[in-house]
Amino acid sequence: MTTDASPAHAATETAGPPRPRPSFVRGVLNSFIVRRLVRSAFVVWVVATGVFLLVRLLPGNPVDVYINQQISLYGKTYEQAAAEAQVYFRFDPASNIVQQYVEYLLGLLRGDMGSSITTPGVSVAEKIATYLPWTLYSVGLALIISISIGLILGMIMAYRRGGIIDNLVTVIGSTFHAIPNYLLAILIVVVGAVQLGIIDYARMRGNMSPGLEPELSFRFLSDIGYHATLPMLTYILTTAGTWALIMKSSTTQILGEDYVTVAKARGLKDVRIQSDYVGRNALLPLIAQIATQAGFVVGGAIFVEQTFSYEGIGLLLFESINTRDYPTIQGVLLVVTITVVLANLAADLINAALDPRIRLGAGGAA
Repeated sequence: MTTDASPAHAATETAGPPRPRPSFVRGVLNSFIVRRLVRSAFVVWVVATGVFLLVRLLPGNPVDVYINQQISLYGKTYEQAAAEAQVYFRFDPASNIVQQYVEYLLGLLRGDMGSSITTPGVSVAEKIATYLPWTLYSVGLALIISISIGLILGMIMAYRRGGIIDNLVTVIGSTFHAIPNYLLAILIVVVGAVQLGIIDYARMRGNMSPGLEPELSFRFLSDIGYHATLPMLTYILTTAGTWALIMKSSTTQILGEDYVTVAKARGLKDVRIQSDYVGRNALLPLIAQIATQAGFVVGGAIFVEQTFSYEGIGLLLFESINTRDYPTIQGVLLVVTITVVLANLAADLINAALDPRIRLGAGGAA
């Protein structure tokens, strides 16, 4: 009696049935991009719900605030102010909160953030579209300048550790980082404008000079740059030192890696080592932080813009909170949330493109 003991037969019996290939649906669900998109959408929904509930916990409502203002500022009776509020507002503070929430979510799904309560007939999207570009201009330009200065100083500090530049930037950067941006804005006004008189605060307030029309010209661009100087200076002073310290730490760590030592031993030029081996790898840990900072600075502009009367998204949020304009508050905070989420999503995708290992999911699917 003979048995088939061939290697092929043995291998077939020990290997068992072939493993099924992952289905297309499973592959999509395990996709790195899909996971990040689902997580981002969940974060936006949680924040939108939280904001909807929190704004309604603020003391008073738009109608009560309006009535109190009419009584205190114009000496009207409560009955007169209440009658005006009934005509002026379409908002009913006694309406069912569940119904308000459902209408709010359905509106967001349609891309509609609602209409402003305090300015009837004006949609929240219109108000945000009017104020947001100014914040993006001042914050975006300041962030580019701040990051550029910080990265350059950080690499110099890493290569010349213990030197004058290293110690000086460390002290100055740590000091300004410890000062909140709104407090620094107040100090700039008090010291620079009031005490020393080197800042013409009256002319620099606002977005642009009175009577100037928006146009693509050097006069207009230089004017809006002049008016954005103080907010930008505040953002740069409070963040440049931080980027320098972070870049120094990252660069110092990379300088100790074996591949940098091997590159030096091969006789490569210092410029190539600094750019191709050190600078590029030192930037990787900073990408997520840069993206996150970009989102939060937009939201943190509220106190800075209010101090300098700069009519950006922060000032809009400040005024909306004072008047209890629920839809506008929700819309502004939702835009800030989406900005942060998209910035983090962009950082994840950039990191995944630079490091393929990040794209691997739990099941090893890319």
